[in-house]
Amino acid sequence: MKGTGGDMKAMDHITVVGGGFAGLTAAITAAEAGAAVTLHEAHHTLGGRARTADGPYLTNEGPHALYHRGPHWAWLRRRGLLGPMARVPMAAGSRVFFHRDGALRRIPPLGMVRLGLRDPVRAPVDTDFATWATAGAGPAAARAAAHFSAVALFHHDPGALSAAFVQERLRRLTALPPEAHFPRGGWGQLIGRMAAYARDLGVRLETGSRVDALPENTPVIVATSLAAARRLLGDETPRWTGGRTVLLDLALRTAGRDPYIVSDLEAPGWLERFTATDPSLAPAGEQLLQGQFPIGPGNDKGDGVARAERLLDLGFPGWRERVVRRREAVATDRTGAVDLPGTTWRDRPRIDRGGGVFLAGDQVAAPGVLVEVAFNSGIEAAMLALRRAPGRAGRRPAAPGPTPREGSSAA
Repeated sequence: MKGTGGDMKAMDHITVVGGGFAGLTAAITAAEAGAAVTLHEAHHTLGGRARTADGPYLTNEGPHALYHRGPHWAWLRRRGLLGPMARVPMAAGSRVFFHRDGALRRIPPLGMVRLGLRDPVRAPVDTDFATWATAGAGPAAARAAAHFSAVALFHHDPGALSAAFVQERLRRLTALPPEAHFPRGGWGQLIGRMAAYARDLGVRLETGSRVDALPENTPVIVATSLAAARRLLGDETPRWTGGRTVLLDLALRTAGRDPYIVSDLEAPGWLERFTATDPSLAPAGEQLLQGQFPIGPGNDKGDGVARAERLLDLGFPGWRERVVRRREAVATDRTGAVDLPGTTWRDRPRIDRGGGVFLAGDQVAAPGVLVEVAFNSGIEAAMLALRRAPGRAGRRPAAPGPTPREGSSAA
């Protein structure tokens, strides 16, 4: 077993519950430091929301991009796990469209572009994005920028969120050259490489293994949704605001020159033809589209689907006659944390729950955009668990704290 030595002993044991990106990151980090690690995943395959469906349509169930300036990019590359990546095309013919003023346009509003260039450090935490952006760029640009940023937020009203939170994501989304890259063959390829590396380190990966009670005498990293973590911990306090989003997978027969991206600037919504960058995601002669359309508390799946179809009518004329496969779903609190005015990532549920129990995932107290939160929390949870492993003697979680404003030692 590989390890760095120090105070760790080869037989120090750490349990990880959840085999998604956060859980695998935590397991690898602990195993590299010399711990014996067992990872339990209730599903029959690893990946969590980074799971890719079986062919012939390789649809992703979770985040769709890796940002090359994020911390996980270098971490994966150093371990030979990054693998082949598709990137956002920069050519003039890449066919990116913006829906505004009732039509599709090739160029976004100049005010939105200028907002994207602003330093997120200067955006206030305590003010909502709509108010801050309107004061600096006017209501039209603020509205367009808020709706454009929804692709990284999965929230029906990005303008109501913290200005600092939204602006950080807007800046990353509008960076040139684009930061977003996509694992070729779907996220399952990346998960497979991480799983193989974990096994080489000696991690025991148990799929189809549901954990209903915390194990004794071992630090435990709970890398699940917050809802599942609450049930397992018997603690109702780990909660945070998320989004509610209609997800659409659509396979179409190839015809003409379909758009690559259609971004709705009149309401939060996004369509992306993933086969434009990775043709292996669908059979030859077919195109795979995935879209997300956030919906508010008073809306249902039909409202999101109707908006998706209006955008499809504009960007993909005649699409109904070309449909080969269609799937719709509603994702509730499954698309990462969003920060309301007056809160930052430090206020989310803390990673260290006391008594040798630690949380990891994309809704806990760790920085980053989308999957970066899962990665950073997995690293932090593993490092904290490693410190607790020697001589640990069956301590249970501490009594839940009073907050929703729970700080964290995550860096």
